[in-house]
Order: sequence, then C-alpha cells, then structure tokens
Amino acid sequence: MISLKDFFSFKNNRAFWLNLIAMPIVVIAVIFGVLHWLDVYTHHGESIIVPNVNGLPLKQAENELSKKNLKVVVVDSNYVKGMPAGSILEQKPTGGSKVKIGRSIYLTINTGEVPKVAIPDIIDNSSFRQAEARLRALGFKLTEPEYIEGEKDWIYGVKYNGKELLSGEKVPREAVLTLCVGDDELETDSLKTDSLFLNTGKDGKPIVDESWF
Repeated sequence: MISLKDFFSFKNNRAFWLNLIAMPIVVIAVIFGVLHWLDVYTHHGESIIVPNVNGLPLKQAENELSKKNLKVVVVDSNYVKGMPAGSILEQKPTGGSKVKIGRSIYLTINTGEVPKVAIPDIIDNSSFRQAEARLRALGFKLTEPEYIEGEKDWIYGVKYNGKELLSGEKVPREAVLTLCVGDDELETDSLKTDSLFLNTGKDGKPIVDESWF
C-alpha cells in the first residue's frame, strides 16, 4: 500500500506529476492558439474605408473596390433619366464606411432602359379629369386631347404615336399620350349639318336650306 508521503513524492511519481503539470499548459496553449487563429481568420482589428463608387461605370467601380480587397455584388437595377446605362446608383455599405477586408459591397445600377407601365383601366370607364390625373401620376405626358363625338368629357380611347392602345397594354414611362375625349357639341353640329341636305332637287342634288346662314 502506497503511503500519502510516497504518493506526493515527485521522485517516486515523476510521470504522474509531469503529466499533471503539462495538462494546464497544453490547455492554455490550445486556448491561445484558437484565439490567434480567430484573429487571423476574421482580420481582427483590421478595417478599410469603402471607396465611394456612386455614379461610376460598373467596370470602374469593380476595379476600385477590388483594389481594396472588397467583393462586388450587383443586387438591383433601376432607371434614372440622364444617368448613363450601367452606372452605379447606390452602394451598401456607403462610401466612407469602415469594413473588414473581403466584405461584399452591394450595388444598384442604372438600366438605361425606360421601364414600361401598363395603361390603367380608363377607356370608356373614366372622365377626362380622372384619366388625366391617373396618367400623370404614372409618369405619362399628355398632348392636347382629341375630341370626338360622344358624351362630354368621357374617355373613349388612348393613343400613343398614333396607335390606339388597350387597357393593360404597356408603353414606356414618360410616353406622350393622346386622350380621345367625347364632345356632345360635335354630335349636335353634325346633326345640324345633315339637316341642311335633307331635301334634294329633281336632278338629285341636295337643296341647301339657306335659313341656317
């Protein structure tokens, strides 16, 4: 039987005590090793300032960001009149922000193509004032209306470049449209004109009623 004195004797239990002392040293070394690896992996304490690439062409923006070891991700596109196609409209994070190396920068670019908008349900379903307000709210421009026979101020059609459009048909935003608007006075004038030629002579030619003049 081993006495307590022999158990704690370093000379008699050298291997045990060496292992016992080594264990916390190994544990501490492992902890410091993991922390150091995390610092390296996450670039702890390292940050760079994001360049401002708004307004730049996409290719140039990619070059500027790659110089800083940043990744480029195009996430959206939009249309802004007057901006070149492919230019940067927005970036996240914004220029001047501090980020870590390897961070992704999300970009929105200008399409350069005017988006198309559907014609609302205004044909034979709206007054001139209502149709005008709805079309202008969607970004369309309007010419002087084209008046035709029909109920006063009622919408009977919409034209784009001389072509009759249907409800739901898509045309470029900011397109110049012409509304076909009813005018009951045109119908009255037409009836008056027809009444001038109700009678015809023996030769078949119409007799004009000069009382209208």
